[in-house]
Amino acid sequence: MPVPLHFQTLAELADRLAKREISSLELTRAVISRTEAVEKSVRAFNSRDAADALAQAEASDARRAAGQSRGPLDGIPVGLKDVIAVKDQPLTASSRMLANFVSPYDGTVTTRLRRAGAVLWGRLNCDEFAMGSSTENSAFHPTSNPWDLTCVPGGSSGGSSAALAAGEAIATLGSDTGGSIRQPAALCGVVGLKPTYGLVSRFGLVAYASSLDQIGPMTRTVEDAAILLGAIAGHDERDSTSLRVEIPDYRAELAGRRGPWRIGIPREYFGAGLDPEVAAAVERAVEYYRGLGCEVRPVSLPHTEHCLDTYYIIATAEASSNLARYDGVRYGHRSTKAKDIVDLYFQSRAEGFGAEVKRRIILGTYVLSSGYYDAFYLRAQKVRTLIRRDFLDAFRGVDVLLTPTSPIPAFKLGEKTDPLAMYLCDIYTIGVNLAGLPAISVPCGFTGTGLPIGFQLIGRPLDESGLLAAAHAYDRVHAWGRKTPSL
Repeated sequence: MPVPLHFQTLAELADRLAKREISSLELTRAVISRTEAVEKSVRAFNSRDAADALAQAEASDARRAAGQSRGPLDGIPVGLKDVIAVKDQPLTASSRMLANFVSPYDGTVTTRLRRAGAVLWGRLNCDEFAMGSSTENSAFHPTSNPWDLTCVPGGSSGGSSAALAAGEAIATLGSDTGGSIRQPAALCGVVGLKPTYGLVSRFGLVAYASSLDQIGPMTRTVEDAAILLGAIAGHDERDSTSLRVEIPDYRAELAGRRGPWRIGIPREYFGAGLDPEVAAAVERAVEYYRGLGCEVRPVSLPHTEHCLDTYYIIATAEASSNLARYDGVRYGHRSTKAKDIVDLYFQSRAEGFGAEVKRRIILGTYVLSSGYYDAFYLRAQKVRTLIRRDFLDAFRGVDVLLTPTSPIPAFKLGEKTDPLAMYLCDIYTIGVNLAGLPAISVPCGFTGTGLPIGFQLIGRPLDESGLLAAAHAYDRVHAWGRKTPSL
């Protein structure tokens, strides 16, 4: 039985479009039809505009007919997490604070997708202001995992992972501050790539923690991730943290870098709290690499035990600063109950922010406050340096590190009410953000109850080519991301 258009890979569809076997209009209609069929169950979108998507598809077909194709992304429907600015489209960050805000401009990644000819398709749900690990913190609605609608899709980019897994988009973009691309990718059985900090511009990304945030692709295969990364990466004058580096052809380099690789296994990532089925699936992936002739050796990242504490000091401190701009005066939610200007500030923020966002603002304000800055924030920054040094020391002897992505598979909606239990879902991913490294989650199997499992590969700074090649060596053979849920 042929694979439906909405479940085919970006690479396959790009080839079919180039050969004129299908049109972008046909493909986009198939994705829209699929979305209309399953969205009531999955609830991956905050908003979508079918007429606009079809108009973009028609323009793509016209370019192709005129011999002006813009490359493999031309005519491919790509969904964007609702923290990335798209001109004249809602930009809500899944928050009541921005519920009625329409972006007046395109973010840099949006501009680059348009330049590549992609069909921009919808605004995807997330945890409010990207703060969460389950997409239950959205002010509008939770998103369900397509593999089990009673389970979470992960977060904060849960709408991006769920839409992709359900066939409601061919590829998506998410943002990753502490694992928000990789963890939902693992829980939904797709590929999620967090690039090196600064490789992809953050201009047009709603800020959570500016020294940690990074936009990245979510796709069915590693090859698709390489294609999408190539389109969005590169220096941007509008982002002061953007790196001036040459962007290679990531897809072409998949074939040129075949290993074998020296793979490090951090012993700190395989201890208490790791689900046995996850551990077994990751170990099978390790054995596959060993069978390819890769050298697999244990390594140590001794400051791993401090990652969670360090992350939740630095991230919340930056969130407290970034979210101060939502004051009820310039834009965003404005309370109608305020008695004066000071009350306007308090009332607007009380009404506009959800519980998790308030929790992180309060914590961040505390660690930055007089008398506590040195004790908490400054010390956390010093520990962050040690964490990064651990990774760089490990890379002196290995090419990539292999770990679980999430310690557990997808859990039930409403199951984790303790914030700390939720924070522990990112225990294997936050160190990468603190160190500014690239990392990718690759599907590697399913639990006995049919829930996806993913493993994580971590690479050297700016070695996305090597990281993608190592991930592709597994993914092209096993293709777990090609499996589709029954909805």
